[in-house]
Amino acid sequence: MWKLIFAIPILMHGLAHLSGFLASWTPFDAGYSASPWLLSQGIQLQSVTGRVFGLLWLVAALGLVASALGIALQLQWWSSLLLASSLISLIVILPWWNTVPPGARVGAAFDILVIVILVSPLKLRLLELVQ
Repeated sequence: MWKLIFAIPILMHGLAHLSGFLASWTPFDAGYSASPWLLSQGIQLQSVTGRVFGLLWLVAALGLVASALGIALQLQWWSSLLLASSLISLIVILPWWNTVPPGARVGAAFDILVIVILVSPLKLRLLELVQ
């Protein structure tokens, strides 16, 4: 039961990351604004830099979805992949803070929560709950 309670939001967060990939590589805007990223006014989501970040959005999406499946199937590696994917997710969202839809900001908060849990003693309790 607990594994599904934890796996489903991770799966949804991973699927939501597909919007960042699509917004940077296709005309599908998915609620993203035309605002530039935080580090330079000249860089837009559909620029070369934006497309590199789009690939990172895809990497985060695949990692988060795989982590959710790892939890559901009780595979040993899910927590390491989840930590790496949450870090990538946070890294890809923050520079585009002015561009991403509000849901991505909630996703960044979710990433921070996941990272804190996985690097703290709470990880042991979480591992017990999902087994």
